[in-house]
Amino acid sequence: MLISFILYFLLLWSVSRFVGTSSNDGFFRGNHQSPWALVAFGMVGASFSGVTFIGVPGMVLTGDMTYLQMCIGFFFGYLVVAFVLLPVYYKMRLTSIYGYLQERFDTTCYKTGAWFFIISKLSSSAAKFYVACLVLHEFVFSEYGIPYPLTVIVTLFFIWLYTRKSGIKALVWTDALQTLCLIVALILIMVRAVDMLGMSYGEAWKAVTESTHARVFDFGDMMSRSNFWKQFLSGVFVVIVMTGLDQDMMQKNLTCRDLHSAQKDMCSYGILFMPVNALFLMLGILLTLLYPHLGMDIPERGDDLLTGLAATGMMGNAVVMFFTIGVIASAFSSADSALTALTTSFCVDILNRDKDDAQSIGLRRRVHIAMVGVFVIFTLAFKWIGSSSVIDLIYTLVGYTYGPLLGLYAFGMLTKHKPRSRFVPFIAILSPVLCYLLDTFTVNHFEYKFGYELLMLNGLLTFAGLWIVSRRDKAISI
Repeated sequence: MLISFILYFLLLWSVSRFVGTSSNDGFFRGNHQSPWALVAFGMVGASFSGVTFIGVPGMVLTGDMTYLQMCIGFFFGYLVVAFVLLPVYYKMRLTSIYGYLQERFDTTCYKTGAWFFIISKLSSSAAKFYVACLVLHEFVFSEYGIPYPLTVIVTLFFIWLYTRKSGIKALVWTDALQTLCLIVALILIMVRAVDMLGMSYGEAWKAVTESTHARVFDFGDMMSRSNFWKQFLSGVFVVIVMTGLDQDMMQKNLTCRDLHSAQKDMCSYGILFMPVNALFLMLGILLTLLYPHLGMDIPERGDDLLTGLAATGMMGNAVVMFFTIGVIASAFSSADSALTALTTSFCVDILNRDKDDAQSIGLRRRVHIAMVGVFVIFTLAFKWIGSSSVIDLIYTLVGYTYGPLLGLYAFGMLTKHKPRSRFVPFIAILSPVLCYLLDTFTVNHFEYKFGYELLMLNGLLTFAGLWIVSRRDKAISI
């Protein structure tokens, strides 16, 4: 497995060297020459990450296939991003999307938005990377006596090597390669599972669709976290903030040649997202059938459904290899783009340095190294915290940290008011705090716990706070 890891890295490094450039224009903007189809395909891998590869199959244990309700919402969220947000970003010719906040409001709002992105991206990406590193440690590094913290450091070091010079220009190509590896690994594991069940593909399809876990829609209890409308609306807003208001995801789109290309990229990506997630959930159902077929108990934790079976070796060395490559591909594709986006945001938004002079390039390289170090700290912190379901943990983090960004952008695009800047950072901090207190209150008094809809509530509270401290600005046209 270590040889597979090294060969995979060498492939990525070779691609990055072939298409790479050392300029800041290439690192931050890809010279605005990225093919839209390549960007769309690569974004699939960057979105899924190791958490998707491990966690989504296990979601069938607690929620059947109702996660697809959220994926339907995702598609409509991508339409909002493509036809509402992208035109604004291209019109302003932004390198960092948070430049919109400076143009619409002022520097205080701009810096607040950028800092919330940096905190949000570090926490959510480190949570994803933590899961992938657990698997990489178990399947690749542990047999050589390498401790988990060193696994994290070594993996991030490899990622730094192929992103340090070329940044987003290389990631457009390496992410596409990694998406291909992830999907191929997924399909080959499914083929192996069907073979072990002794079924034809037609019989496997019938078994999956007739399974008790094949339920997709839930129009019942509104208090349930799997209710259709809660999942659907959460999906729409999750995409708006995790894609449309996320420098990591939008930076790739902003490397396209023009707005029309970027919109084609976003719509194509939105269409691809649903069937690939459906395949992951179908794999989960196949695994629930395979466990009893092999005389094994189904794990209690959904995150253990795929890893638990792969770890036994009962699916064969080929599956272990495919599984490991899939995790490596998903881990690399999410962490590399996150590190690049964090470096971009810190240099452009916080330090205001994105020129192509030698001093700015040197500063960008130092920031990139520093971000790797901070990423290591956050990843190790999640190892200490732990979680029964990392996907739920990530969406909870998104609800708290991306909510203020949602409120800021909604306020900017839906009103002609301008908040008093000195209050903006306090509102952005107070809104997540109020959400946490309200969530605690409803759990204790009504036994209702907010799910993914926490993001919408957080954005609404931020919007309301900005409205209270704002004044109408007649100079603004929207």
